[in-house]
Amino acid sequence: MATVACEYKPGLEGIPASQSGISYVDGGKGLLEYRGISITELAEKSNFIETAYLLIWGKLPTQDELAEFEAEIRHHRRIKYRIRDMMKCFPETGHPMDALQASAAALGLFYSRRALDDPQYIRDAVIRLIAKVPTMVAAFKLMRKGHDPIQPRDDLDYATNFLYMLTEEVPDPIAARVFDASMILHAEHTMNASTFSARVTASTLTDPYAVVASAVGTLAGPLHGGANEEVLVMLEEIGTVENVVPYIEDCITNKKKIMGFGHRVYKVKDPRAKILQDAAQQLFKQRGRDRYYDIAVEVEKVVEDKLAHKGIYANVDFYSGLVYRKLGIPTDLFTPIFAMARVAGWLAHWKEQLGENRIFRPTQVYVGDHETQFMPIDQR
Repeated sequence: MATVACEYKPGLEGIPASQSGISYVDGGKGLLEYRGISITELAEKSNFIETAYLLIWGKLPTQDELAEFEAEIRHHRRIKYRIRDMMKCFPETGHPMDALQASAAALGLFYSRRALDDPQYIRDAVIRLIAKVPTMVAAFKLMRKGHDPIQPRDDLDYATNFLYMLTEEVPDPIAARVFDASMILHAEHTMNASTFSARVTASTLTDPYAVVASAVGTLAGPLHGGANEEVLVMLEEIGTVENVVPYIEDCITNKKKIMGFGHRVYKVKDPRAKILQDAAQQLFKQRGRDRYYDIAVEVEKVVEDKLAHKGIYANVDFYSGLVYRKLGIPTDLFTPIFAMARVAGWLAHWKEQLGENRIFRPTQVYVGDHETQFMPIDQR
């Protein structure tokens, strides 16, 4: 049988994997839209729960729809004690992303019926995952230090409640609003690696908890969600504004990756980075300037001077870590918080995949041998 010739592109770069109406990116213009609405407008005028509804159900909710959706999420924030007991057994040195992946998968033991043709099952799964993932992230943060988790409060909104569960202190409105906006910015971003993972898993018609667990595992890699942790490591390594130029020049000369810069799609500054930089400045006015912010600004300036001609600019990860640290969030929770937000996008793609499902089965370009003879073990 003749082999069908096909073009191989590492990482499937530029190859469409699906049709989608969820989000849109124009990398040349620095444009990101959710369901046709600019991310800048959503970050300014919406909130995370409303944006999640928009992504998953394809339209902005009415006042009654939003009130019902938010009430259901508040009601389902608590996690079963068996999941808490399981999390207490996780090693205290384990990364929170590994804890989140295991915990998200465990939800399927309690709630999975795989009734994917039942609209109520789909809605219940959406609500449980959006509601419980933040609780699991906050719980592991405390339990790994030997403390009992802080129970969620039904009287607090999404962002305020999460920050409360981390510290048992109700945050001020500016901090909560900045955190909520960061959730909107991270909620969805077309066919990235974790979303592709989610859609491949969804195409097998497994349960949505396995879909999210699969996506969490993909997001954990330093080339995807883990980059914001590495940005702070880089800024700490640079140490002073005076060290920025030699550090960046060394990276360029030795072809080292500059964390927080460059994007497979954007060839201008990531629009989410612009919004997060503004958010950081809001926090600094209230809570004091972060000592690494000036270094970050200088890094961005130097990188643009030297690499803008290659389309390398700051991406969403560059300023998000500074925002989260100013909110008092530990560095190794940065990526789990990314996952908290991206659950909305993953679920939107899960639901869209179910609409016209076809299991993913890509081909490959075989480069191995043929007609190799088997050699008995005593002759090897």
